[in-house]
Amino acid sequence: MAGKSSKTSKICTYERPDDLPYKIPEWSRENFRNYTFPTKEIPRLDVADPEVQKLILSEQPVVVKNTKLVNSALKWTLEYLEENIGSQKFAVYSSPDHKFMYFDEKKSTETNFQPHTKCHRMLFTEFVETLQNANVEKRRYYLQQALTEGVGKKIVDDFIKFNWAWVTEQQKRGGWGPLTSNLLLIGMEGNVTPAHYDEQQNFFTQIQGYKRCILFPPSQFQTLYPYQVSHPCDRQSQVDFDAPDFLKYPKFSQTKGYEAVVGPGEVLYIPMYWWHHIESAMGLGPTISVNFWYKAAGQPKVIEYPLSTVQKVSIMRNIEKMLAEALKDSTEIGPLLHMIVDGRYQNTKDIMGNSTDNNEASKRIKEYTD
Repeated sequence: MAGKSSKTSKICTYERPDDLPYKIPEWSRENFRNYTFPTKEIPRLDVADPEVQKLILSEQPVVVKNTKLVNSALKWTLEYLEENIGSQKFAVYSSPDHKFMYFDEKKSTETNFQPHTKCHRMLFTEFVETLQNANVEKRRYYLQQALTEGVGKKIVDDFIKFNWAWVTEQQKRGGWGPLTSNLLLIGMEGNVTPAHYDEQQNFFTQIQGYKRCILFPPSQFQTLYPYQVSHPCDRQSQVDFDAPDFLKYPKFSQTKGYEAVVGPGEVLYIPMYWWHHIESAMGLGPTISVNFWYKAAGQPKVIEYPLSTVQKVSIMRNIEKMLAEALKDSTEIGPLLHMIVDGRYQNTKDIMGNSTDNNEASKRIKEYTD
């Protein structure tokens, strides 16, 4: 068990779609891991509820029921996909434990970085056989592949029948850019994608099994300690949620999340720059999901002040990139910024408006380490 039990308010019950073609088991708290931070419930609303549009337009997470976005794919069991998905090879990642941390292959070749996961190319039949024979104590597997023209005809037919009208309407209302990818995700029970954020808007849809999605707003940038922009694990938290090192990452003790367990047919809106930590339920079989990623809206002609937390994160990323390009040595960025700031600027609050008083952090560190 990782730390103390997550201090979570009751999560709304999942409602099984009427047209789900197979039975699914119920989930309980025992199917998910425990963490040290408290969480609140992400709103779970019917697609007809006007509040859904308000939340999406204000870039706040929401679980949306009855969108019928991927209803044509709810029959996508492993058996169905094995028979119909086609003969192309898929990207399958393997990990020595339950954590599947993304890494940038280009950045990893420029350093001595050793990735935690390995990428394999497999036929879907090979992937299914690997899942069936895998020893989870030694190695786990996770398929992550864009849905492309190489898939079989039945999969294409199912894809065409997605409720594109609904998702395109959200894109237009938000003024977002084009759809960039539909990523098919098939994981073993208990797999975890550690906390990270994306620079795109995301509708995360569940097709088979349950996933617990824990989100953190951009304002918690400092408490989650992202890797530097030049690191292969850029946009991901350095903190191990299973065993957080509060001495190395003291502000993590102030982290507070929002969560929902997402089931087949449901859609979770994950706003751009919102951190998300995703775990497949343990003991309930494999999970299947599809992402709908959209580019962000274009820059406004007139910038309004004060800047939003999203804009501030974007500024920080751009400053890091600019300094890395100018200095040609990422190890010089930290010392340079310290020279600019130390002794010159008051630091009672960070730029997200959070207090930098360490008294509360010290109390919570003591609570979790005693």
